[in-house]
Parts: sequence; structure tokens; C-alpha cells
Amino acid sequence: MNEIDTQGLLPSISSALVEARTELAGLGDNLDVAADAARIAPAMMGADTPRRYLLLMQNNAESRATGGIPGALAVLAIDKGSMNLASQTSATALGSFVPPLTVDAEQQAIFSPRIGRFMQDVNLTPDFATSAATAQAMWEERTGERVDGVLSLDPVALSFILEATGPVNISDPLVQQAGAGLPTALTGGNVVQTLLSDAYKVIEEPKLQDVYFAGAAKEVFGALSSGKADPKKLLTSLAKGVEERRILLWSSAPEEQTAIDRYPLGGRIAGAAVAPAQFGIYFNDGTGAKMDYWVKRSIKVVKDCTRDGYREVTVKVTSTNTAPVDAPTSLPEYVTGAGAYGVPPGSVQTNIVVYGPVQSNIDTVVKDGKKVAFAAQRHSNRAVGTSTIRLAPGESTSLEFNFGHIVQHSTPEIVVTPTTQPVSDVIQATIKASCE
Repeated sequence: MNEIDTQGLLPSISSALVEARTELAGLGDNLDVAADAARIAPAMMGADTPRRYLLLMQNNAESRATGGIPGALAVLAIDKGSMNLASQTSATALGSFVPPLTVDAEQQAIFSPRIGRFMQDVNLTPDFATSAATAQAMWEERTGERVDGVLSLDPVALSFILEATGPVNISDPLVQQAGAGLPTALTGGNVVQTLLSDAYKVIEEPKLQDVYFAGAAKEVFGALSSGKADPKKLLTSLAKGVEERRILLWSSAPEEQTAIDRYPLGGRIAGAAVAPAQFGIYFNDGTGAKMDYWVKRSIKVVKDCTRDGYREVTVKVTSTNTAPVDAPTSLPEYVTGAGAYGVPPGSVQTNIVVYGPVQSNIDTVVKDGKKVAFAAQRHSNRAVGTSTIRLAPGESTSLEFNFGHIVQHSTPEIVVTPTTQPVSDVIQATIKASCE
């Protein structure tokens, strides 16, 4: 349309053409998404050759930077759009990798060599491409199978999908046996509490918990493959899962990954999908248990000002342990950790990792009004600050991460580890404050 010369057209036609150009220009981003999807989705869905993806089921009850510990694993086989879950196992079953798999020096310094030693810790880093490539290598080393990519999602994403498919019944006898006493039908309303809380009260053995977790995912993917989902609702559900970074995807094919990296679906901390003034707030469990189901968080920008030509931004992270006062005795030991890693039962320890924009610096961290020590590092030229908190049942604390030397002048964008809370509840409105 831009090539059409409007000078020789009737006014009624030329004005309509100009209007159409304007409308289409506003649709540019969506058209780009559609073009990328049309180009890579058929092959990724097995249109020509069957594909196999490692599925990481992230458990938000034990936080990791991209969501939660990937305790349950499976291979998602796709052939001409038909999906089937196979090779179900657990991260624990893969054991320890000695020596650890190679991860770049920056991330190893921030997140320790554990990122390449245990499947449970591959997503201590918020950079999903790193997590996925490491997980692929671990899977290949242990099983001999090289998967075509890695897909990650959490129970909240499953709840979105179940809103489109409707309830699914647990049909596998082994899964039914493992989850005896839990709902036989999973819905968008009960799946999160069932998988992240009730399952630990009913199923004592961790291996059986993973069996139930993977079995639930299998039923959901079966419903998707059967075509029972409402298409419009399904697209809305998947879009919401991607927007909240609960659904992440990585492909081993360079051309496909280049396209994925342009969008939040790729879960990158640098590159085209990252806004210039992006601040990333990520949570890594330090309890060694499943207490994050009880932690509620809020994040807000409490200072955004300019001094001497540079921007200063303060991000405030508030965390509250809502577990019952009697959590040490009323919650299962597997949930509290029973003090195995030095954290008192019922308490929650969290490593909070905050990324600033490229070229920025992190100056101070203030906990409840007092400056505290923190680890200052860099990842892809982004300032990174890490501080640890510990909360007993009912306790709350706030950390303020103060960034300076920010050269970007666009509106701050907050990206956060997806938890059991809606992301819209976690990220709150900016509070303007002066630099004084």
C-alpha cells in the first residue's frame, strides 16, 4: 500500500488508503508476531518431522528465577500437531553432574556452579536460554537422547489452559494411586492449590509427588491434543501464560531460536525482547523446601528521578510469609524443610536477585530503612544486586535496591519471577519521588 501514489486517486479513495496505511502501521507489531509464528510454528509442531521437547514443570512452591524448581520432567513428543508426554521422570533421578556442565563465567559467579551441577538448579539464572541449553545437555548426557528444544511451564499456566479445555480427569491408575485423596478432576480453579499445596499433605514420598505432577501435565496436554479446547480461549490463555513468563520456549535450531528471542517467550535477559529500562526482580529459594507457596510479594518503583544528567531508580521489594504460626508442626516436613539446610521450620529464606538496565550501577540496598551488605555483579553489562532475606511465619520485610548512572530515559519496565500470585498483583504502580 505504501507504494501506491495517491496523487492520481480520487479524494475518497486516497483518504481511505491513507487511513488503511495508518491502521496497518499500528498493527505492525502483531503482524510481525504472526509472520514469525507462521514461519517457524509448523516445523516446531512436527509438520514435516516429528519433534521432541524436554518439558520442565516448574514448581513455584520452591522458587527459582524463572518460576520454580523443575522437579518433574517429561519429553513432549509432537507429530503433525498431535502431542504426547513420554519419558516422565524427576530432576532428582538425573543425579549430580560432576564436573558441572559449563556455564559462562558471569552467570557461574552470580549463581554458583550448582547451575551446571543439578537439573533442579539450571534455572537459578533468569536467562532461560542458558537454563534450557544446560537442561538439554544434562538430559542428553543421562539418557543419550538429544531433544529438539525445551518447553517450561508452571501450574498457574496450567490453570490458564484448563480454563480453555475445561476440567480434565486423572485417568492413569498409577497417578490416581499416588494422588489418592486429591481431586480426580483438575480445573482452572483447583490445579494450583492441588499441585503446590494439597499434594504435599496427601503424598509423602517425593518420587510419587513428581509422578502426580507429571501425570497432571500429561492429562492437560492430552486435552490440548484432542482439540477439546475452545480455540479463542486457548489463544488467550497461552498469551497470558507467555505475558506472565510462565510459558518459556527454547529451540536448538538457530533460525527458530533467533525468532523466539525477539519475544518474552524466549525468557532472555538481554537482546531484542528486553526493554531499554528493564528492571528484573528474581527469587531463588534458600530454604531447600516448598514454602514459597506461602510467600506474598509486591514490587514497586519508589524513586525515579534525574540528577546530573543520569537517572536514579529505586525498586522496592516487599515479602511476607503468610504461613500459619504453627507452620513448623502443622505443615509437612517436606514443605518446611525441617531445618535440613539451617533454616528453622516454617521460615522462608530467599535470595533476591535484581537486575538493572544495561550500563547502570547498583549503589545501595536498604532493608527496612537500614543499609545492608549485598553482592554487586554484572551479567550482559547489566548491574546485578543480590541480597538474602529470612522470614518467620507472619513476618514481612522490604528491600530497596537503589540504581544509579542510568542512561535510559524510557519508562521503567518491571519483569518478575512468576509466583503463585497474579503478576498484576505483584507489580504495583510507580511512586514518584525526588532525588533529594
